[in-house]
Amino acid sequence: MQNWTVSDIPDQTGRFALVTGANSGLGYETSRTLAAKGACVILACRDLAKGEQACRQILAESPDAEIHPMQLDLASLGSVRHFAEAFHKRFDRLDLLINNGGVMAVPRPETEDGFEMQIGVNHLGHFALTGLLLDRITGTPKSRVVTVTSFGAYFGWMNFEDLHGVRSYMRYLAYDQSKLANVLFACELGRRLDASGADTLSLSVNPGLAETNLQRTTIRSSGSAVERMIYPPLLNLFSHTPADASLVQLYAAVAPSVKQGGIAGPRFFVRGSPLMVRLPFQARNAEASRRLWEASEQQTGVHYL
Repeated sequence: MQNWTVSDIPDQTGRFALVTGANSGLGYETSRTLAAKGACVILACRDLAKGEQACRQILAESPDAEIHPMQLDLASLGSVRHFAEAFHKRFDRLDLLINNGGVMAVPRPETEDGFEMQIGVNHLGHFALTGLLLDRITGTPKSRVVTVTSFGAYFGWMNFEDLHGVRSYMRYLAYDQSKLANVLFACELGRRLDASGADTLSLSVNPGLAETNLQRTTIRSSGSAVERMIYPPLLNLFSHTPADASLVQLYAAVAPSVKQGGIAGPRFFVRGSPLMVRLPFQARNAEASRRLWEASEQQTGVHYL
């Protein structure tokens, strides 16, 4: 099978793409490539100054690119709502929503709304954002919602009785739960889009293992001495570059062969060329997807489809 590469990405002129967490890592690489291919790219970043710097870097490579930095803090439902209102005022279509931003294996802080930080940022923030922008998404023909998970989803399980880790908290288990939630959300959204008659695709993507600020911050701020000793060699041995990892996200965003509710990933689980892969076993449970959806609507106050 021939590897899918950047050269397989069709011209994106006239399309609008929104990428969360776009100022660094995979979000930046994805934004940079889409901009070079002609898309109008909205960089949604918690730190607007860093988003503006990312825009300058992209424009240095692609002077004709159309890029718009906007402030978005996924740890605040108020910020998500403010962002959605600002987006509606500025843009009347959205071809690609790439739910990329996230946190990894942090100690147990809470979001502004009292959610455990990892499920709050990685899932609930994106659930709210997608719902608040859904009219723009479904109003755009052949649009897609791509929700970025990780290979941690394959080891995750949903603890619906203690979703926010109040009674018991282990940061890697909480991370895996949030990444499984990403897949469950993408699957359930796909089912609901089909039932509504929309031609929007929803899928998830495991970009594999890449050394980015996400991993470096985890090791520096949260990692034990053992993690600081073991993690860097593992990254050196098994990770691929952020640019290669972003190619998996781009495949999910633009390749014609993807399917509703599916998941894209690297050929060798943590690295390799992109293709469609098997869903995590736990994500094949439609009841878990429905239960998570209902809990997400209740906790965010965002109701759709």
